[in-house]
Amino acid sequence: MGIACQDGREEVIQAWYMDDSNEDQRLPHHKDPKEFVSLDQLAELGVLSWRLDADNYETDEDLKKIRESRGYSYMDFCEVCPEKLPNYEEKIKSFFEEHLHTDEEIRYCVAGSGYFDVRDRNDQWIRVWVKKGGMIVLPAGIYHRFTLDSNNYIKAMRLFVGDPVWTPYNRPHDDLPARKEYLEAFVNKELGNRAVDAAA
Repeated sequence: MGIACQDGREEVIQAWYMDDSNEDQRLPHHKDPKEFVSLDQLAELGVLSWRLDADNYETDEDLKKIRESRGYSYMDFCEVCPEKLPNYEEKIKSFFEEHLHTDEEIRYCVAGSGYFDVRDRNDQWIRVWVKKGGMIVLPAGIYHRFTLDSNNYIKAMRLFVGDPVWTPYNRPHDDLPARKEYLEAFVNKELGNRAVDAAA
């Protein structure tokens, strides 16, 4: 853990393999024994992460640098909780449907917390718990879903390159160019490397 812990990301972003029980989606769903996933392993799937100063997001130089270097020109906020989100029950169900987007999904948690579930290369669910100060980028074409945790509240900054397009494509949508590009960049490449290793 040593070096990885120094940037503090593990305090605001944690990930683990999920069990397959049908209990409340807002529970942690740890396997027994627990099986954690490192932020480096997430990065190998294209999931990027930062720890930022959520109390000072208006003036945060680090956030400004990330936005400039990645071209995130658009920004707004989304509060997900029963009191603030119209059609809450319906929205939460739709967020938890497995889907992909043709653009990155960028979420910066400035208050509260929630779970972003992503599929690994073997189609297993990894639960990514993002708390206040955590920012993640899900690559275009990755199958994922979102749910609140048992605190029932998150306030997230949504970032986007250009005009936002929030269209979810529920699984299966393997024919989309974004899905093919994702597989090419993060899945097939890795599987290809493994085959080479095995041959050596």
